[in-house]
Amino acid sequence: MSTLNRRDFLKLLTGGLLTLSGMLGLGAILRFLSYTPETVRRSQFDLGPADRYPLGSRTLIASIPALLIHDETGFRALSLVCTHLGCTVETAEGGFACPCHGSRFDPSGQVTRGPAGAPLAWLRVEVNEAGNVIIYPEE
Repeated sequence: MSTLNRRDFLKLLTGGLLTLSGMLGLGAILRFLSYTPETVRRSQFDLGPADRYPLGSRTLIASIPALLIHDETGFRALSLVCTHLGCTVETAEGGFACPCHGSRFDPSGQVTRGPAGAPLAWLRVEVNEAGNVIIYPEE
C-alpha cells in the first residue's frame, strides 16, 4: 500500500472541493432557472356601494384595470388590457389606444386598428345583497 504524500493529498483535496463547489453552483443555477412564482390573482374586487357610481358614469378602476360603466341597463365593466400583448390601454379620442404597439379600440372595445386581433373583454359585474358593486376579473 502506497502512502499519500502531502502534495498528492492537497491535490486530491483541491480537486474534491472544486468539484463540490461546481456541483453546488450548477444546482443553484438549475434551481434558479426552474423557478415558477406563485401568482395569486384576486377573484373579485369589491368597489363599494353602487350609489357611488351615478347613472351615466364611466369610472376608471386602475387596480384591475377596467372601466366601470353605469347605464340604463345596469353596471358593465370593460377590461383595459390590450388583447395583443397585455399592455394597459389608455383613453384616447374616439375610444382607447394601446401605448405599446398602437392598437386602437372604439368605446365599446371593438378593434379599429391592429395589431390586436380581438376586442377588449367584458368583465362580469354584480351588485351583491349589501348593495356593493363587485367586479370579477378575467380568468
